[in-house]
Amino acid sequence: MTDEQLIKAFKDYLSIERNYSMHTVRGYLRDIKDFQNYLKVNEFSSLQKISQNIPRYYLAYLNERFEPKSVNRKLSSLRSFYRFLVQEGIRDSNPFLEIKSVKQKQSLPERLYEEDIEKLFNAIDTKTELGIRDYAILEALYGMGIRVSELCSLRIQDIDYYNSNILIKGKGNKERYVPIYEGLKDAILNYLENSRSKLLANNTTGEIPEELFLNFKGTPLTVRGVRVILDKLSDKAGLGMKIHPHMLRHSFASDLLDHGADLRSVQELLGHENLSTTQIYTHISKEKLKENYDKYFPRKDAHKDE
Repeated sequence: MTDEQLIKAFKDYLSIERNYSMHTVRGYLRDIKDFQNYLKVNEFSSLQKISQNIPRYYLAYLNERFEPKSVNRKLSSLRSFYRFLVQEGIRDSNPFLEIKSVKQKQSLPERLYEEDIEKLFNAIDTKTELGIRDYAILEALYGMGIRVSELCSLRIQDIDYYNSNILIKGKGNKERYVPIYEGLKDAILNYLENSRSKLLANNTTGEIPEELFLNFKGTPLTVRGVRVILDKLSDKAGLGMKIHPHMLRHSFASDLLDHGADLRSVQELLGHENLSTTQIYTHISKEKLKENYDKYFPRKDAHKDE
């Protein structure tokens, strides 16, 4: 098989058997094609026939050009690719299996604090159709801690008003139910009654979208569109920072833990497969705990003047 045929087979495996999203698949393929280009430029062999030494050369090349996080992602993509080739009987061994991930400094997820969230809500003009929509979007992102891709794929039929929950389709099309509180329910109903139908009237495609959230053209809102909305809100709120949607997810998890939620519950709400992924938020909560301790504990300065 040619390199292109191998890549196509791997793409089909990720899309069909692993059920990965197109965004995830594109990431894998980009990393593999970068490696393929490296092989061509350096006149090495094909993807299928590389020797055991090539991955070490490539690691050195990556370390000179990328941050550890990016290097590890590329290595992970290539491990998966060659694992697939071994499973298919195309190669006898995985040349990237013994290449260890690069150590990286663990950075805490960026978050907004409760006063910042309130400023964002207060900056929205809820007298306009777009303002009503933006209020519901902010309630959904912060109030459910969902990924921006999950927000954009929400459908009207996914909302169960009677049981107060929403069906979320997460990574790998894994489904989970997330509870919704009255404020979020009210915001969605207000959007459906007073905004969505007016936005839909601008749709000239002839197709009625299933997606809950629409842009001003009456077509489904995109991930990029949500980022633009949040940037504009941040400017209006005077936060002095660019806000990406994942910050609201981080804030949701951190605020739950700050107010006493257990880690397992937060894991389920976020749709994390592994508890270790959720545990990063305990570090943020510990920072908040220390901040409150330093601020309020009456005897912390008792011995300073002795």
